[in-house]
Amino acid sequence: MSTIAVTGAARGIALELVKAYAADGARVYAFCRSLDSAEALQALAAGSGGRVTVHAMDVGDDASVRAGVEAIGSDTIDILYNVAGVLGPVAPELDAGSSNWAEWQDVFNIMTMGPLRVLQNMLPRMRAGSKVINITSQLAASTWPYGGLYPYVASKAALNRLMRSVAIDLKDRGIVVGILHPGYVQTDMGGPSAEITPAESAAGVRKVGEAWTLDQSGDFIKWNGEPHPW
Repeated sequence: MSTIAVTGAARGIALELVKAYAADGARVYAFCRSLDSAEALQALAAGSGGRVTVHAMDVGDDASVRAGVEAIGSDTIDILYNVAGVLGPVAPELDAGSSNWAEWQDVFNIMTMGPLRVLQNMLPRMRAGSKVINITSQLAASTWPYGGLYPYVASKAALNRLMRSVAIDLKDRGIVVGILHPGYVQTDMGGPSAEITPAESAAGVRKVGEAWTLDQSGDFIKWNGEPHPW
């Protein structure tokens, strides 16, 4: 039985990952910022026979991450899915005074520092063969041909390069680090006109994540298994 940890598990792709792993009998630690607003996740856990447990974790807060990880005991984590995220301001910010720098800091704290913060605290529970799959976005690539979304694209680009460095530094321990674009997904962030459902995305994320090898550690890959250009 595999042991899985998922952040941002109250909705979207992360919730679908929890559902899929629970259905296959995995032990799943599901983390979310607010337990009170995670009704679907709580109901899933209640019907899982103890295979899924829900834990509070704000990935932007050091103490919250430490407490969340401490709450799960000492089980070895086979796969950590770093999914939690926020969108931040959307419109182009070109005029003086148009940027809310506090919002920028919040986005970077959650989207770039958050996955590293979670990994740092989970690392004592990981062994050779464990995997850290970081959900990023095609918007992080220099090949993305659109503007706007400045804090989001900048924080995801930073995450990608950060996790490539982490992959190099963890390779001797046998820990695999993945950078994964989950597709253009019909979530609160992607909107209803996106190309695929959260369940379709989660199925691809899981398939690619489980197949990720140490030789691919630090690579940027799409949910369908194709390499993603930087």
